[in-house]
Amino acid sequence: MSTSPLHPRPYQSYVYAYPHKTAYRELSHRPTLREEWAAEPTDALSLYLHIPFCEVRCGFCNLFTRIGAPDELTTRYLDALDRQATAVRDALGDSAPIRFAAAAFGGGTPTFLTAAELDRLCDIAEKRMGAELTSIPLSVEASPSTATADRLAVLANRGTTRLSLGVQSFADDEARAAVRPQRRSDVEAALGRVRDVGIPVLNIDLIYGIDGQTPKSWRHSLDAALAWEPEELYLYPLYVRPLTGLDRRGPHRLGAGTPEATTSPARDAHWDTQRLELYRLGRDHLLAQGYEQVSMRMFRRLGTPVHGAEDYACQTDGMIGLGCGARSYTSRLHYSFDYAVRPGEVRAIIDEYVQTEDFDRAAIGYRVDEVEARRRHLLQSLLQAQGMELADYRERFGCDPVDDFSAELDRFTALGWLDGSAAPARLKLSAEGLAYSDALGPELFSPTVRTRMAEYESK
Repeated sequence: MSTSPLHPRPYQSYVYAYPHKTAYRELSHRPTLREEWAAEPTDALSLYLHIPFCEVRCGFCNLFTRIGAPDELTTRYLDALDRQATAVRDALGDSAPIRFAAAAFGGGTPTFLTAAELDRLCDIAEKRMGAELTSIPLSVEASPSTATADRLAVLANRGTTRLSLGVQSFADDEARAAVRPQRRSDVEAALGRVRDVGIPVLNIDLIYGIDGQTPKSWRHSLDAALAWEPEELYLYPLYVRPLTGLDRRGPHRLGAGTPEATTSPARDAHWDTQRLELYRLGRDHLLAQGYEQVSMRMFRRLGTPVHGAEDYACQTDGMIGLGCGARSYTSRLHYSFDYAVRPGEVRAIIDEYVQTEDFDRAAIGYRVDEVEARRRHLLQSLLQAQGMELADYRERFGCDPVDDFSAELDRFTALGWLDGSAAPARLKLSAEGLAYSDALGPELFSPTVRTRMAEYESK
C-alpha cells in the first residue's frame, strides 16, 4: 500500500465531531449560556448526558473517564449533573418552544451506575431538561460486565431504543491484548440479557487491528456477533493514542509476524495494510450477510426501522451536553469543560465538577465562524455513506461547496475517493473513500484547528 503524498495513511484520526476538543481553549470572555442560546432554534435539540466512570480502563481508550467512584462519588456527580441541568434549562428560557429530538447516555460507561442511579439519570433528563425519553430515540452505551438485568430493566422501562455494547472481540486472548479483560461467556450472557429486555436496537462494537488478530479470528468475531442478529454493528480500527494503556506498553506489535526490530515507518505501513485488509473483510462480510453500510464504521441490518431522530441534523441543530466530559454546541460556539486522559488529571476535573455550584457560563470552547460552519457541514455530511445533497449546502450558505473546497475536492477526486455517479446533485464517497474516511476527514480541518490541535499538550 502506498503512503505517498498522493496516498496518505488511511488511519489518522477518527472524526466524530468538528472541531475536536483539543482545539478548544479557555474563553477570554466567559459568556452566559443564556446569551449564547438566546437566538438559537430550540425545537429540535439533541441531549447528551456523560457518565465519566468505568470498572476498568481499556488499553485503547482515551475517553474522559476514571476507574471506580469511591466515597459516594456517583451520588455527588449526579447531584452536580442535576444542578447543571437546572442551570442549562433556565438558560434556554421559555420564549420559544424547547424540544429534544434525541437523547443519549455515554461515557465512560453509563451502566457503571446502579439501577437506582440510572433511574435518577433519566429523571434529570426528563424532569429537569424536559426530554420525553419514552417518545424520542434514546441511545445508551454499556459494557458486558455492567449490563446487568436490573440496570437493563430500568433502561428498557425508561424508553431506551438503542443499547450499544462494547464487545471489541469475542476472542479472549484478543480482549486481553487490547487490555480489556473479559471472557466470551460473560459477553454472551450480557447479550442474552439485552435481548431479554426487548430494547429495539442492539449495537455491537468490534475492533480490528488488535495484536495477534488474523483474518480468521476477525471473521470468527464477526460471525459470533452476527449470531445475535444485531440491528447495528460498528467496526472500529484500533488506534494507539497518547497516554493510553497500550501507549504506555511501548511500541505496538502491529499484527502477528511483525519483527520487533522493524523500523517505525515500515511497522506503521504494515499495520495500516493489516487494518485495511481486516476492514474490507468485515465490510464485505456484513454486506453479504444483509447489512447496509451507513458510514465507514456503522453497518445496519437491512429492514431495521431507523430509530434515529427524523428531524434532527447534526450539521444544523444544537446539542446540549451535561456532565464534565460532554460538549455542547450552538451555531456559533462549541463549549465544554476541560479535557484530559491521564488518570490524575481526570480525577481533578471530576472533583472540580462535583464541587461546582454555578453552571451558567461557558468556560472552554471554540468560536465557529461562517467558514468553519461550512467545513463542519461538508465534513459531517460527506463522511456518511449517503453523502451530501448540494442543494442543502447551497440553501444554507448561499454558495457552492465545489467552489468553497475546490482544492480538497479535486484531491479527493484524484485519489478516487468520490463517487462520480452521484454528481451533479450529491457529493458522495466511493467505497475507497469510505475506507479512507479517517484520512479524508482531517484533510478538511481548517488551518486554525490544525494549529490548535498540534499545540495542545496532552494531559
